[in-house]
Amino acid sequence: MNFDPLSLILAATALPVAAAALLVERLFGYPNGPQAWIGHPVQWLGALIGALDRILNKGDARKLRGLLALILVAAVTLALTLPLTLYLRGFESGWIGEALLASTLLSQKSLEDHVSAVADGLRKSLELGREAVSHIIGRDPKTLDASSVAKGALESLAENMSDGVLAPLFWLLVAGLPGAALYKAINTADSMIGHKSGDYLDFGWASARTDDLVNLIPARTTGWLIALAAALSSGMSGSSAVRAMASCAPNHLSPNAGWPEASLAGALGIRLGGPRSYRGRRADLAWMGDGRTKLKRDDICNGLRLYNTGLNVVTLLIVIACIIAWTV
Repeated sequence: MNFDPLSLILAATALPVAAAALLVERLFGYPNGPQAWIGHPVQWLGALIGALDRILNKGDARKLRGLLALILVAAVTLALTLPLTLYLRGFESGWIGEALLASTLLSQKSLEDHVSAVADGLRKSLELGREAVSHIIGRDPKTLDASSVAKGALESLAENMSDGVLAPLFWLLVAGLPGAALYKAINTADSMIGHKSGDYLDFGWASARTDDLVNLIPARTTGWLIALAAALSSGMSGSSAVRAMASCAPNHLSPNAGWPEASLAGALGIRLGGPRSYRGRRADLAWMGDGRTKLKRDDICNGLRLYNTGLNVVTLLIVIACIIAWTV
């Protein structure tokens, strides 16, 4: 049995793992059986982060305590995934097991299902649309009209196409299963404790800044991928997506989220972002795009069309790269 630690950081050896993980998760998602029996890896990470939050988020030096929490989460993640990956890569067909494990860290099917549910809900009634969108956004759905429901769904689609699909895929290609798992740990920590208010202003600082760093390349890649998908789709505008990224993305509060949001808005000829209310407080966010502000259900369907076209392009490119790698 030959272990090859160097292969963990070589993209070429991660190609078949990434291709298989993409295809498996796209077709099957995360099965209900394991979900009911043992939960999901993100739930495990969430439980660990929640425990560290309760233990460490108190007293003085909260920035250091938050950094310690992030280091502990990263250490546990690597301690579990690195030896397992080394073991699997000691077998000729071990990449299959790595791909199956890595598929749990992608959310292509789940994201499409949740956003499609919003479109299906709006087709029936505003109340069903509000109920469906409440699963993917943090705003109070009772205050949303049909346009705001559609906007929330599309903003979630754009952001999670990066955070939930392209970013873990990128780190999977860079460093195999440990890379994708470590990314997921950082991203989960950011979503749970990386808030810029209250007890998390200092405690979540390290998680928020690290998440910004690991998403720099994936977020911009997602924006360009949406623009490419728009150029390949009838009724969409790839050039408008590029212009929206150039003019609007830098204005977003996040250094990363604006890229996929602006690109999707430009491609669809709509506006995303803008003023909204969180728990009764008004937030004057920048607009992404310069198109229509009145959105409809069809915009969600068109956004999903771009999403699927973009994923098809990525999957095809990775499969082609696998074939080239195997034949040279």
